[in-house]
Amino acid sequence: MLMMLRSPEQLTDLEAAAELAQLAHDISAHDRAYYERDAPTISDAAYDAMRQRLSAIEARFPHLVRSDSPSLRVGSAPAEAFAKVEHRKPMLSLANVFSRDELDDFLQRVRRFLNLADTEPVACTCEPKIDGLSFSATFEHGRYVRAATRGNGMVGEDITHNLATVLGWPRQIKGDAPALLEIRGEVYMDKNDFLALNVRRAEAGEPLFANPRNAAAGSLRQLDPNVTADRHLRYFVYAIGEVQGELPVHTQHDFLQWCATAGFAVNDRSQRAETVEEVQQHYVALQSARPTLSYDIDGMVIKVDRWDWQERLGFVQRSPRWGTAYKFPAEQAETWLEAIQIQVGRTGALTPVAHLMPITVGGVVVARATLHNEDEIARKDIRVGDKVRLQRAGDVIPQITGVVTEHRPEGAQPYVFPDHCPVCGSPAIREEGEAVRRCTGGLVCDAQLVERLRHFVSRQAFDIEGLGQKQIEAFWREKLIHEPQDIFTLAARDRESLTPLRKREGWGDKSAANLFEAIERARSLSLPRFIFALGIRHIGEGNAGLLARFYGTIEAFVEAMDRIVRGDEVARTELEAIHGVGHKVAEALIEFFVNERQRHILSAILQQVTVLDAPVAAAASPVAGKTVVFTGSLQRQTRSEAKAEAQALGAKVAGSVSAKTDYVVAGQDAGSKLDAARGLGVAVLSEDEWHHLIGKD
Repeated sequence: MLMMLRSPEQLTDLEAAAELAQLAHDISAHDRAYYERDAPTISDAAYDAMRQRLSAIEARFPHLVRSDSPSLRVGSAPAEAFAKVEHRKPMLSLANVFSRDELDDFLQRVRRFLNLADTEPVACTCEPKIDGLSFSATFEHGRYVRAATRGNGMVGEDITHNLATVLGWPRQIKGDAPALLEIRGEVYMDKNDFLALNVRRAEAGEPLFANPRNAAAGSLRQLDPNVTADRHLRYFVYAIGEVQGELPVHTQHDFLQWCATAGFAVNDRSQRAETVEEVQQHYVALQSARPTLSYDIDGMVIKVDRWDWQERLGFVQRSPRWGTAYKFPAEQAETWLEAIQIQVGRTGALTPVAHLMPITVGGVVVARATLHNEDEIARKDIRVGDKVRLQRAGDVIPQITGVVTEHRPEGAQPYVFPDHCPVCGSPAIREEGEAVRRCTGGLVCDAQLVERLRHFVSRQAFDIEGLGQKQIEAFWREKLIHEPQDIFTLAARDRESLTPLRKREGWGDKSAANLFEAIERARSLSLPRFIFALGIRHIGEGNAGLLARFYGTIEAFVEAMDRIVRGDEVARTELEAIHGVGHKVAEALIEFFVNERQRHILSAILQQVTVLDAPVAAAASPVAGKTVVFTGSLQRQTRSEAKAEAQALGAKVAGSVSAKTDYVVAGQDAGSKLDAARGLGVAVLSEDEWHHLIGKD
């Protein structure tokens, strides 16, 4: 029997926070391997399981959602070899469900959001989830003009010429077409074409592709379109982006039919379902047909059919509320655990990593797996030498789901988790209620310092090209960089050095000059990225963005933190009132700003860089930049729909009332928040007054 993780309901806040941190790290690494290098290191099933676990914990602990949570972003950054294309509308990815119960939950959430009666049908389209590379193609007056990959969801890679070589791709839409139309779909490689390609590569002595998805992605992203044309890629379209003009359809099912008549390839297994029972029947049938298909699929996409309902449902974080992916079961394998290594992260967390006898799972060789923490090892009774079951459920590192105890070698001993840091020797302690043991060495621990430097220069922070893991570690060993501010004095010190960088092994004139240019470019960055770069615990990209939007400037942010450290309760209340920021974030900020060494580093960095003010919300609506609190029961729409609409109009939706609140929208049976608003003199609007304000009379 498999030994399972504890359910999110059984976790403490500290355990949940620790696991979310690990999941964020692992999933980010897997995303980079999948999206940037087209070389995933775990199976789709393992990745999906990680995503599912992340979503379950975040749903149970919404106040612990990290700013660097994978749920707040899509994909990875675009590769540097292609020109970048900004999507007119974000290319978001779908959330996943894995069972009939979760499917029911998805449709119930749709009903609640739209305030539909249980008897009102919610028709859906059911489409095979193609395992390929997503793209968005733009047509102007029916003529094909541009295409891009998904990239990070906001910016992708220009593949205009490459997509034109895909089999059957139309240069002109048949019949009438809008002035501008973005068509979205998936490029894939037929299984027979994949086998033939690998035969040719083997004969030429070239490395083989692991699976058709990798082959399709690598082929579409060739700098030479002639190479792409030789790979016999195919495609299906399934979605729409920006439209300027009229499109004679109002449902997803009708849209797919229109695409077929307009000359696009549409999957003939896409079907409309009137009930959840029909959706489940389509899923079972598709899963049964999976081995016979000429292309790879890993599940079924389910979309609310009516476009007007899709528009009302909108999006949450990185995914639409109106669609989900019903994934096929995860693939598992068994192998031997050869060793357990302890890694130390930038916050001091000791993370056990299993070193495995390499095994191929879903076409990918797996040699390591996360063990999360010491409780996880104890719960599963994992011992060195065991035969273990693993599942590719996540990031860079797959997850061990259980032990095959009948194959346990004689004399295998329970694993004893270290109580001292393996790097600096400092005591490693667990705070009450925490699952993670942390090194107490802080800034005297080399592992933490190196990891903080890596975080500081990472893509989401200062994004200094040429300062990767190996370079950071080498500069650290050679005492060229010890603290973040040292990065910005490196060029000046190099000019005075007897052994300049260009003369060191692995470097030359060009590579050294490129690094110094990258450092100079990084001297100016946005406030959200700067706050994220500081590496403060519990503050990832999301929370960094919230803090930046609230305080606006680095000066205001630092001044507010100093006030909080001095005991200013008003400043602390304002901080904790920011929607999405709570007690744990406040405590982490205090811990950072009360530390004299950290303040010295912060001051030294600010002497070297320019932090750009957060952009002021555009005055595109009367509530752009305003802080709004909804309370009570709304009649014209659900509160969830009202919040989503307000955010789409540029408003900041808060969960509590403070002196900085601009409007409180009070529905029926409004309670303490209404009283607080009146006590603070905050403007109170009825639901009708709110709709008048935003122009929805």
